[in-house]
Amino acid sequence: LLQRLRIMEPDKDEQQEELIKTFRHRLKEKISVGPVLNHLYFISHEDKERILQKLKTEGDASAANQLIDVVLKKPHPEGWFRAFVDALIHGDSKYAAMVLEGSPKPEEEEENDYCVALVRLLAPSLVQMKTADVCCECFSLGLLGQDDNDKVLAEIDTQGPGRGAGELLRRIVRRPPGWFSTFLQVLKKTEHYPLLRELTGDPHWCEQQGETGALIDHETIFLHTFGIFNSSKQSFMLSRKTLYIACLHISTFPKTPLTGHSSTVCECGLLTWMQLLFRLADLSYSEAAAEAPRSPEKTEIVLRDYQMEVARPALEGKNIIICLPTGSGKTRAAVYITKKHLDSRREAGSPGKVVVLVNKIPLVEQHYSTEFLPYLKQTYRVERVSGDSQLKISFAKTVQKNDIIICTAQILENYLERAENGEDEGVKMSDLTLIIIDECHHTQKGGVYNHIMMRYLMQKHKNLRLKKEQKKTVPLPQILGLTASPGVGGANTVAKAVEHIMRICANLDASEIMTRSQEEDRKQQRKTILTVENKDPFGDVIKTIMNAIHNEAKLSPICDLGSQNYEQWAVQKERQAAKEEDKTVRVCAEFLRRYNEGLILSNTIRMSDALSYLNKFHEEQIKKKTSVDGEQNIQITDTERFLFKLFKELETFSKNPKYENDSLSKLREQILREFSSRGQARGIIFTKTRHSAITLSQWIQENPKFADVEVKPSHVIGGGDQSDTKPMTAAEQKDVLKKFRAGEVNLLVATTVAEEGLDIPACNFVIRYGLSTNEIAMIQAKGRGRADDSSYTVVDVKNSGVAERECVNEYREEMMGKAINKIKGQSREAYQKQMMEFQLQAIMEERMRQVKRKQKAIKDEKPSHVKFSCRNCAKPVCSGEDIQIIENMHRVNVTTQFKELFIQRENATLQERLLDYETNAVIACKDCGQPWGSVMVYRGMDFPCLHVKNFVVNINGKKISNCTKWSDLPIRFTAFDYIEHASMMAQGSDEEMG
Repeated sequence: LLQRLRIMEPDKDEQQEELIKTFRHRLKEKISVGPVLNHLYFISHEDKERILQKLKTEGDASAANQLIDVVLKKPHPEGWFRAFVDALIHGDSKYAAMVLEGSPKPEEEEENDYCVALVRLLAPSLVQMKTADVCCECFSLGLLGQDDNDKVLAEIDTQGPGRGAGELLRRIVRRPPGWFSTFLQVLKKTEHYPLLRELTGDPHWCEQQGETGALIDHETIFLHTFGIFNSSKQSFMLSRKTLYIACLHISTFPKTPLTGHSSTVCECGLLTWMQLLFRLADLSYSEAAAEAPRSPEKTEIVLRDYQMEVARPALEGKNIIICLPTGSGKTRAAVYITKKHLDSRREAGSPGKVVVLVNKIPLVEQHYSTEFLPYLKQTYRVERVSGDSQLKISFAKTVQKNDIIICTAQILENYLERAENGEDEGVKMSDLTLIIIDECHHTQKGGVYNHIMMRYLMQKHKNLRLKKEQKKTVPLPQILGLTASPGVGGANTVAKAVEHIMRICANLDASEIMTRSQEEDRKQQRKTILTVENKDPFGDVIKTIMNAIHNEAKLSPICDLGSQNYEQWAVQKERQAAKEEDKTVRVCAEFLRRYNEGLILSNTIRMSDALSYLNKFHEEQIKKKTSVDGEQNIQITDTERFLFKLFKELETFSKNPKYENDSLSKLREQILREFSSRGQARGIIFTKTRHSAITLSQWIQENPKFADVEVKPSHVIGGGDQSDTKPMTAAEQKDVLKKFRAGEVNLLVATTVAEEGLDIPACNFVIRYGLSTNEIAMIQAKGRGRADDSSYTVVDVKNSGVAERECVNEYREEMMGKAINKIKGQSREAYQKQMMEFQLQAIMEERMRQVKRKQKAIKDEKPSHVKFSCRNCAKPVCSGEDIQIIENMHRVNVTTQFKELFIQRENATLQERLLDYETNAVIACKDCGQPWGSVMVYRGMDFPCLHVKNFVVNINGKKISNCTKWSDLPIRFTAFDYIEHASMMAQGSDEEMG
């Protein structure tokens, strides 16, 4: 008997598998994945996590499909099928269980399908319901389970009633047959009479509200529709509108040809007529559903009450700043304002032009693909342009052809300047009707936002004069600023904070700053500050080395080692020594700056990582003293030998794990605590440098304790090239954030690039690790923790002062709130007067800056008056007469004398293509190995390209050692003549061959 059971069991499993496969399409539409998973014991924790992540990112159908795959996976545990059916029953998916148990009759299923089709067809009207009231009644009548009810209410709370209604409809159509009648009862009880009329076609529901008006001749509609059906079936196309009208009115026919009796009851006559329509049209339910309107989520912009409140002045055409916390929907409000702006312009017969400005390249694609395009593409032309886009070359044409352009601010500034200079391909401020400025708190000082707005303010005040003179004024666009926090600009008093915010308002010409506190809607974040013990054995060794270098160079620093102030001191000493040709102090200062950076890193990352950073620098210095062919004898001084020897003391010490820094231990404990105490943890660690972000991510990946609690880390860093660490491209950033959204990554280690703007999903914990900048960054970092029961932790780092600055930032955040309230409490006259004062002051300051820029732009020094010497060994290199400029950008020296002074060395980090030239090697001083620049391949020839930061510049006897850009020099170099040079090279080659 046992043997027979063993043989029969696989057959039973196969039959049950086949049953699930047969009804797979219907099951995945009817399963509520979340509740069902809670009742499935035989699915592994890893599989459940993957399914839940699929649920978050792709919705119920995709998650249900994956759930079915897991259930069908062999080998099956004993009783798996019964367990699956029980889980469906107890997990709010009774209809799915009924499908597997064979209880719904075919006619019941067919009728249910038509009810679902009708609801989907009428979705645009149904989402206008009073969602909270309907949800409450559906829950009390059992039409929604507890999980369904919670999810719908959460959607209403976070996304608004329209999105909540869509979620409610998606959930009730999964219920067993009979749900439609219950739903009609709910609509009746909540007095949704117009919706009842649309669902049943019964004009009686209109009478409940006293509505009047002639009804449509329904029989004519049906005969017209039936006539279409009788036409050639091959050319038949049933439009969504025709089907919609037919379904809407067909139940009011006095008699049905098929049944001979009245069909005023929706679940009888109406469905009979719907069946006739579908069958005559030869449409299956799935085909009809495909014809039905898609989810209203991306076709209709639904704002929550507070979003509409802050947007209202902008809808009236006023310039405003919207100040809302991170994740509260500022951009969605901007999309809504954009649509209404363009709609009103179109209705008035004067089409609008909207430009959305951002300050980071990744934000261009983010705003384009997740906000503006999905909601506005059906009505308006939307395009994006950034530094990574080829469209930046034809930006003026792009502006002409499109209604909405999302771009980096610098591109618009460049083309505004072109128009000002009279170039054909420019863009005028008057071409635009609305400018939206994202992260508008940057509209101050010398930022690109301020340059754009300064053009606006100058024209505005010019218009005031023109108006007085009764002359034609130049039209200006409406301005909308978006920010999570304007900050206080380092103010120590509320009055100074008011002045700072008022200056931003003045720069944006904002008539109001619109805010709304969400304290009543959001749960208070749990905040913790973790302090560290003041012990650092590894750091003490670095300090010992640094003090030995101080003695060697006879230097006496006046600031703490391992601080930012010390780094500035070291930079100043290096520049001064280069100017004075003191090679000992110069090279010691350079080493001290690197050791100081290593000391800072050792407080935040593993000793081995800090050592690796210093080791890389050490190897680079030794490489400088080695020629490529080994023939060149590069000078090594006694000081350099001394410095190389000191480094070796660190290597053996760093291998002892007991000397690990306390901050790292605190961070490890906090990460483990977050992932152990939460069902599904998702967090961000903010750190100071790119190097620490990368190394911390590696540390987490390599530590088995983190793997035990399923931590999946990755790093996100900036895209600029300001540091020694390789930057991240926009595509790489996008890929990591995509994985974070999908759950493939659940812990981001990021620099401040992730604090502002980037679309990062809600996290339930945020850790600032040895990083505290200002109150704006603190507010934005805290705003990343938007999930319920989120925590915000600050881990202090030795010598960082993070804990103290965090307290100061909290005080300034409170001060900012008081300042904004004070501004909003001002009279209109006082506000306008102060705005005018600040604007006039800004205009005068800008004019003074323009005068200084013009004076600085005058290149009146003769090239022969300028001498360049090696920054390290002070050897004379060349004069300004020897240098030529390629494409008004690259300074090259092609003289034969210069060629004898340098050696050439490959450098993998420079092997990257740049337009029509490329760099693939460095040039360095033949005597001391100091880098001078790079070898540049331009139009098939090699050119030594000089980097001015590697030289001490002498202008008429005055030495300059802090020159970092060629534009800082008041010299106009001779333009490079490619044809002349190429001819000389060709002639030389001919002579050699001859």
